[in-house]
Amino acid sequence: MKVAAKWAAGLVVLALSGPGWCAKKVDLDYHIKLLPQSQQAEVRVSLSQGAAVRSLNFDLGRDGDYSDFKADGQWQVTGNRGLWQPSPDKASLTYRVRLAHARKPGVYDTRITPGWALLRGEDLVPAARLDQQDGVELVSRLMFELPTGWKSVETAWPRIGQNKFRIDNVSRLFDRPTGWMLAGNLGSRRLRLGETDVTVASPKGQGMRRMDVLTLLTFVWPQVEAAFPRHPGKLLIVGASDPMRRGAYSLRDSIYLNSRTPLVGENGSSPLLREVVQAIGRFNDHDSSDWISEGLGEYYAIELMRRAGGITDERYAAIQARLTKEGKDVTTLKGEHVNGATLARSVVVLQELDREIRVKTHNKRSLDDLAQAVMRVNSINTKEFVQLAESVIGESSVVLDSKLLR
Repeated sequence: MKVAAKWAAGLVVLALSGPGWCAKKVDLDYHIKLLPQSQQAEVRVSLSQGAAVRSLNFDLGRDGDYSDFKADGQWQVTGNRGLWQPSPDKASLTYRVRLAHARKPGVYDTRITPGWALLRGEDLVPAARLDQQDGVELVSRLMFELPTGWKSVETAWPRIGQNKFRIDNVSRLFDRPTGWMLAGNLGSRRLRLGETDVTVASPKGQGMRRMDVLTLLTFVWPQVEAAFPRHPGKLLIVGASDPMRRGAYSLRDSIYLNSRTPLVGENGSSPLLREVVQAIGRFNDHDSSDWISEGLGEYYAIELMRRAGGITDERYAAIQARLTKEGKDVTTLKGEHVNGATLARSVVVLQELDREIRVKTHNKRSLDDLAQAVMRVNSINTKEFVQLAESVIGESSVVLDSKLLR
C-alpha cells in the first residue's frame, strides 16, 4: 500500500508540474506613435487574447488628457474612469494622449517638439484596476513608432529591439510603462557602475553635460552601493534645457535633470545624488510624513558626497551650520509637502539620529540600517518610522521623542 500511495502521489506531482498548471502567457503590448504636430501620442493597448482579461478600469484624471477612444469590445466612460471589457479574441484599445504639460506658462514638466519628446511613461497609459482570469500571466512590451527623422528612444526598461522594451514590474499586477522617457535626435553616454547600466541622454544641442554626470556618479557610486542593498539593473538620466523646469526629479529607475542645474550646489547638496537616492530607495510615505522621504534624499545627497571624500570636514561643518540656521524656526516636521526650512530641519534630525544609533549600538549600526528598513516597506508614516528606528537601536530614541514629530 505504501508503494502504491507513493506512486499515486508522484502522479499528482507530475500533473501539477505539467504544462496544464503553468500560467497561461498572454501578450499585452503598448504601441506608441508620437505626433509632434498635435503634441500628442497615439497609444494602442493590445491583447493577444482578450478573453484573458475581464476588464481594465482606467483612471483618466480630470484634465482631459485622454481622448479619441476606440475599442474592440465594450468601452464606457463614467466620470473620470474608463472601463474596457475586451472582445474575446485579439483586442485593442486605441486613444490619444496629450504629452506637453506646462507647470506654469512657459515652463514645462514634459514636452514634445518637432525634434524630440521628453515624457513620463505614467502619462502614456493611465493607472488601471485589472480584473483578469485565473492562471493568466500578462507579458508586456512597449514599442515606439517615431516621427520621420527621429533616431532613437530611451527608457529605463530593458531593451529588446531597436525601439522596443520589455515591461516587467513584479510589484504590480498590471504592468504599464513608467519612468522618464526620451525620444528624438539624442546624444547618449553609457557606463556600467557595479551591477547597474547607467545611460545619460539628452536631445542634441541642449547643453547636457553627459560626461560630467557620469564622472560624478563614478566618484560616488561605491558609497551608493555600500549604503543601499538595491542596485537597479538600469538607471536612465535624461535632460534638457529651458523651457523645461529647473531641478532634478526621479521616477522609476530614471531621473530628469535640467541641463542648467548644478551637479553640486553652493549649499553642498547635489540635486542629482538626491534623486539617485530617491530612485534607488523608492521611499514612500503617508499620513503627512513627507519629511521622511524628502529628508532621507537630502541627507544622503550630502552624506554620500562626504563619504566619497567630496566634502571636507570644514565644508561639512559649514553645511550643518547652514541647515541648523535654516530650520531653527520649524515647529513641526509633519505635513503633506515640506518646504525648504522643514527639509533643512529634517536633515538635521536625521544627522542627530545617525549619531544616536551609532553611539547606542557601539558603531554596529547607523542610519543606513534604518534607511534599508524603510526601503523594505511599501509606505511609512512618522509613527512607524519611530518604531523602525527603535528596533534598529534596540531601545527608545531620544532624538525622535520630540515635539517636531507630534
